[in-house]
Amino acid sequence: MSKFLITGGNELKGEISVFGAKNNAQIILPATILSEETVIVKNLPRIDGIEKTIELMRDLGINVEDNGREVTVTTKKLKKLELDRQLADKFRTSVMFAAPILARFKEIIFPHPGGCVIGAGGRPIDLFLEGFAALGAEIEVGEDFYHIKAEKLTGTDFFFTTATVTGTQSMLMASCLAEGETILRNCAMEPEVVALADFLNNHGAKISGAGSPTIIIKGVKKISGGVCEIIPDRVEAGSFALMAAATNSEILIKNCCPEHLLNLLTIFDKIGVNYERGADFIKMKKSDKIKAYNIKTHEYPGFSTDLQSPYVVLMTQAHGLSLIQETIYDRRLLWTDMISQMGANVIMCDPHRVVINGPTKLYAKKLISPDIRAGIALVIAGLIAEGVTEIDNIYQLDRGYERLDERLRALGADIERID
Repeated sequence: MSKFLITGGNELKGEISVFGAKNNAQIILPATILSEETVIVKNLPRIDGIEKTIELMRDLGINVEDNGREVTVTTKKLKKLELDRQLADKFRTSVMFAAPILARFKEIIFPHPGGCVIGAGGRPIDLFLEGFAALGAEIEVGEDFYHIKAEKLTGTDFFFTTATVTGTQSMLMASCLAEGETILRNCAMEPEVVALADFLNNHGAKISGAGSPTIIIKGVKKISGGVCEIIPDRVEAGSFALMAAATNSEILIKNCCPEHLLNLLTIFDKIGVNYERGADFIKMKKSDKIKAYNIKTHEYPGFSTDLQSPYVVLMTQAHGLSLIQETIYDRRLLWTDMISQMGANVIMCDPHRVVINGPTKLYAKKLISPDIRAGIALVIAGLIAEGVTEIDNIYQLDRGYERLDERLRALGADIERID
């Protein structure tokens, strides 16, 4: 198993580009199944989840021509309506194949999706199943599989009892080929939802309201082929911005969309983080003094749960007390015990709240990355810490950040991957 060795204290400086959004790419690839025509997908991140998605597509009989950051997808020969159990169990977003296959072929069999520790136990697919049933599908739940079929899908008025990004995206795909009009209420408003709706609209769908709580879909007969470009990864951009702030570095973050990070950038304004924002870049600058500031994670456009972990590291270097509240995932603050071991002054009030008193000096430790976002936080802590920090289980990091060690070395970081 691979690990990172990070010698902290090096000055970081230079430019880093943001790659395509993981949470957009892993939805768009299954969405190509809605079209019988060829679809070209550009600006793909080359991370583990994308490789697994392409592997599952090929197992279904889909032709995928892989040209690195661009793939050409042709689904004409897709006839297998059951997801391979071993492949689907490896990643959470395998569940996103259900809606497009159901919409086009009216039947799908799939196992319960896999994923990381954060996702595997805490994110049931009840809302997916309720949505499919509302469209007229029959659902059989077996001991370890779901079998969903329908003579036809018919538009419905559906309310999400909990705002869910993948649930909203799933219903967008399932509804766009259904007969009549579908109204989705209490929808997730994330940029990745908007990006999926834009892709579908550009290829023949009739979707309005994406990016708001209410989305209206008028069913169409077909989705055409064409070209789709994956949007920049806002979580990667935010992680790099927090890394620059925590290490007090001058870094130009390129090929990003600052508009997707307004919550974080507004907090930067409040706490004294010095930066410059352009249409597609964030230029991080040195800051004299960073003030502590409380955050509570929330669905977009609130503070992203995926940026909570690196923000915690920033607060260890800020002046004063800060309260971090995690409202999305039950177990996402447990990793803070590791940063306590590094010397941070962290008090866990309960599983959903921690108090941080800063600034504190951090010291190197041997650590294990529990998930993607805690992993990037530990890397940032290692860049600050005195000594050599060892981070094991970096497979989790590779799931979210492509060639992270190479890109950080280009900024001057002393980071080494050991197999």
